[in-house]
Amino acid sequence: MTSASALLTRTVQSLDGIAKEGLGEQRVSRWRGRRIVRVGEAWHLGVLLLTDSHALATAEVLRAADPGRRGYTAESARARAERRAEALRGGFDEGDVVHVGWSVIDVDAVDAGGSSGPLALVDGVPSVRWSAAGGFMPLEAYLRERVSLLRDSAEG
Repeated sequence: MTSASALLTRTVQSLDGIAKEGLGEQRVSRWRGRRIVRVGEAWHLGVLLLTDSHALATAEVLRAADPGRRGYTAESARARAERRAEALRGGFDEGDVVHVGWSVIDVDAVDAGGSSGPLALVDGVPSVRWSAAGGFMPLEAYLRERVSLLRDSAEG
């Protein structure tokens, strides 16, 4: 059986040369106001974000953009536009994909038989819960599928 850490390490090595997306964190200051600043970058593989050294669980995904002058029929649309503008104010370029609210996955805990974020050891097999309502699937198959999708989108 291959451990979760070995599967993730092998996946990161296979992603060399494929573009990463931005990792952001919310910051607030009296002078600069609310903004989302870049704190790193990662490959986005569904419910997982992989950096060179960590596995992260995804949360909010947005695209940096100027909110412009629009009328909003829903308060939620106004809030999403403001979040996109915060990323722009924080230094992301217009159109950049930004991941906010992500959390570090304890891969060692998974390898020891536990769970962390969307990862767990299920019947001795490293597995991933691919959606909040979905069940677990083997991590190896999930990563293979997600890497293939990422490569296809990068090429096409």
